[in-house]
Amino acid sequence: MRMAVKFLLQIALLLAMPLGAAAAGKQAGSPMPTPAADGPRGSLVIIGGGLRPDNDAVWQRIVQLAGGKGARIAVFASAAADPAPVAAAIVDYLNRYGADAFQVPLAVKLADSDYRKAADDPLLADAVRGAGGVFFSGGDQARITQALVREDGSRSAVLDAVWEVYRKGGVVAGNSAGAAVMSTTMFYAPKTVFATLRGGVRDGEEIAPGLGFIGDDVFVDQHFLVRGRFARMIPAMLKKGYKFGLGIDENTAMVVDSRRRVEIVGSKGALLVDLSQATTDAASAGFNIANARISYLDNGDLYDLATHTFTPSVAKAGGRMQAHQALVADPVFSPDILGRNALVQLMENLMNNRRNEAIGIATSGRNTPLPELGFQFTLSKTRDSVGYASAAPQSYSILNMRLDIRPLDIGQSLRTQ
Repeated sequence: MRMAVKFLLQIALLLAMPLGAAAAGKQAGSPMPTPAADGPRGSLVIIGGGLRPDNDAVWQRIVQLAGGKGARIAVFASAAADPAPVAAAIVDYLNRYGADAFQVPLAVKLADSDYRKAADDPLLADAVRGAGGVFFSGGDQARITQALVREDGSRSAVLDAVWEVYRKGGVVAGNSAGAAVMSTTMFYAPKTVFATLRGGVRDGEEIAPGLGFIGDDVFVDQHFLVRGRFARMIPAMLKKGYKFGLGIDENTAMVVDSRRRVEIVGSKGALLVDLSQATTDAASAGFNIANARISYLDNGDLYDLATHTFTPSVAKAGGRMQAHQALVADPVFSPDILGRNALVQLMENLMNNRRNEAIGIATSGRNTPLPELGFQFTLSKTRDSVGYASAAPQSYSILNMRLDIRPLDIGQSLRTQ
């Protein structure tokens, strides 16, 4: 098996080297975006997990950003429990969309392979360096950093090669666990979302260093809205001092160019969490936050991380929502704000309502410890709140809703009524 791994390394190098220079750029005639000062010239494709093989928009964008038809893309299944078949499937998908992808045999779980030696193998590093793009699979993000970061915390030769691809104009894509490593801090061994609200996060336990491709000012998370993970992002952001967080949903990608413009591509959307004006009350028992701002960015929307400006998709360009007296005025409420897509649904319902406030409740569940303890999430419209809507198919983009979270003793509340 060790001879087979060595053979794969040699083949990867031989195949990658002739096309390296061409694959690192964009297609002929396609202008390169102006990069941020001293920043990488490449792009990121941050996928929220559950990427379907038929998601043409995302797969095609990865291949395009890697150099177009025939682009060499290095596939890392380092996060996977069974890396070889996972990598083979991703290689097949990318090749169906025109790439010339190859598997990088570097993973903690790869049988009969020493991942420490592989991570500093010059042949493997050269193969990656000669590619126009890199793809990290899903699985466990802790395995990615374990495989690519040396025990002293420095970058391995292969990780340096990934960074070189990114700096020179290539694309770094990651799905699920591969998305989690994009920020300088990632969830490492997280508890449930509710338990994170109850107990917070600790360095080296629930959170740990990521690979930091997006920079040190934005926190990234994935499987975001279907699993209610927005509520675990906020404690992590507060712990590490982040002002901005981006959570991407399943089968959807955030494409971040060299000017740090974020485009939403795929079937759903992303949540932007802004804590730049948020406050907490340290004297109060339990997790709390006031004046957080959240925005839902939909397919086709653009958000500029440098200027913090938003541009709606073409389908919503003329669809800014206006106050309308015919809107309903029923109470806006969610009994399970951490449920599947519950937050976005609550935001949409509030935007289509004459009321200015919506309430969501989170509990640990009836048959769990401390079932009477929970949290209240209060969404409020502000003078900066804006909604955009498209007609067919109907979809929304919603900006700048205020979010407050406070502990709630449900048992005590019921007893006092």
